[in-house]
Formats: sequence, structure tokens, C-alpha cells
Amino acid sequence: MAGNNTLICVFLQRPLTDRVMTVQILVIIFLCINMLLIVTFFKKESFYTSARYILFFVTLLSDSFLLITTDILLILTNFRCSVQVWLCIIICLFVLVYSIVTPVTLTAMTLECYVAICMPLRHGQLCSTRSTMYCILIIHGLSSGPCIVIISMFFATASISFYSQYTICSVEMFMLYRWQDHARSAVSQFYFMIMGITIAFSYVQIMKVAKAASGENKRSTQKGVRTVILHGFQLLLCLVQLWTPFIESAVLQIDFNLFLNVRYFNYVLFSLTPKCLSPLIYGLRDEHFFLALKNLMSASSYSKQT
Repeated sequence: MAGNNTLICVFLQRPLTDRVMTVQILVIIFLCINMLLIVTFFKKESFYTSARYILFFVTLLSDSFLLITTDILLILTNFRCSVQVWLCIIICLFVLVYSIVTPVTLTAMTLECYVAICMPLRHGQLCSTRSTMYCILIIHGLSSGPCIVIISMFFATASISFYSQYTICSVEMFMLYRWQDHARSAVSQFYFMIMGITIAFSYVQIMKVAKAASGENKRSTQKGVRTVILHGFQLLLCLVQLWTPFIESAVLQIDFNLFLNVRYFNYVLFSLTPKCLSPLIYGLRDEHFFLALKNLMSASSYSKQT
């Protein structure tokens, strides 16, 4: 009978805990905030025709989707639900890709800021709506790189019978050998090194322009510098989140209950909170977006009163 199922859970042995309830409340709140920002994005035509806001919209969608999928994995792990390996592969494919989409998009947003300040005459050409659409395709292509490496190593080493087995679904399932962990770490660190260098380069170039600017241009470039610093901070949070699977993988070899505690802590602190707070901070500090958000909230409260 079990062989015909793709999911086996032990709900009776693992009742709904306060931790799971807390996470679900936080996920719902953060998804509502992200959805509010997404609705605001569509309220003004200038948002969805501007490269900066289109890329910001991509981060909102990516983070929201990742929140949902990682929350599903957390629930499955808490209830010790075993799923067939092939189903886990499908779920983890999305997690692996979209965990990289956000930092790559942040890097693209930094480059857009660099072009706007350091190459203003070419900004309209390089950052047109069509160019931004191509950029989004490139972002997803680049973000698929680590996923392709991990999945290829897994397919090369896993036996055919392994795909029909049941397992606790997590990305660590793909690491059958120690060298696969090292390869995964090397690819991820390479990606973040390139992104870190790109953001640092943009920061230095914008700082040079800021020192030479005056008046209104100086205020604009200083705002650009703060934006690049924010993107660097967001990338740092993504880098910390990148390290958490390696910690969890090591803890899993020691004790499963400890693994559950560490995964919960990492998920709330390094995955759940940054994925909401970073977009919210970015949306609120942008004058045009904040004004549109304020108007949307005012219109909603007015309609309720009437």
C-alpha cells in the first residue's frame, strides 16, 4: 500500500507545535507584505516600464515563491513526512534555482544603478524595458547553473532504485558523497565572489562620481551609494543563508532532533526575515514607490469606511 503513495507522514507522533504555528503566522504576514508591494508595483505605469522597479518586482516574486516552497519543506520535515525521491527532486529544483535568483537580481540592480549614475547618456538604451526582459532571462539562466551542477552530480551517482525510495525531503538529500558537498560549496562561493566583486566595483565607481558631483547630482549619487550599500547588505544575508545548508548537513549526521532545531533557527533568522525585511526596506526608502504605497493604503482604508 505504501508503495502506491508518494508521501508518508507520522502526524500522530508529531503534533502541531508552537514553532510550526509561529512560522506559519510569520510566513502569512510576510507574504501579505510582499503581495502588497507587488500590487503597488502594478498601480503605476512608470514602475513596470522602469528597469529598476521591474528587477525589484522580480525579487519580490522570487522571495515569495521561495518562502512558500521552503515553508512546505519545513512542514514536511517537522512532521517527518517521507516523500519519494523523484517528488523531492522536483520541489528542490525550484528551491535551488530561486535561492540564487534573488542575489543575482540584486547584482543586476546594482549594475543598473551604476549605469544610471556613471553612464547616464546610455542608461535609456542599456536599461530599456526590452533589455530588462532579456536581463531577467539571463538572470534565471545564470541562477540555474548551481542547480544543474548539483542535479548532474546526483544523477551520476544515484542508483535507479534510489528514486523510488522515501526520504525526508531536503537539498542535503542530493549530497550522497562528501565531494559533492565540496563541489556545491565551490560553485556557490564562486557565484557569490563574482557578485561581491561586481557590487564592490559599482560602489567604487559610484563613489568616484559622487566626489566629483555637486548640487542635485551629488544628492542623486549619494542616494546611489546608499542603494549599493543596501544591495551589498542583502547579498551578505544571502551569503549567510548559503552557508546554513552546510551546517545543517553536518548536524544531520549527529542527531535528527538537533537538525530540526538548527533548521528552524536558520529558517526564521536567515531565510524568513531577510526575504521580507529587505524588500520592505527597499520599497519604503524609494520616494516614488513609498508614495504609491501610501496612496494605495489610503484608498483601501477610504473604501472600507464608505
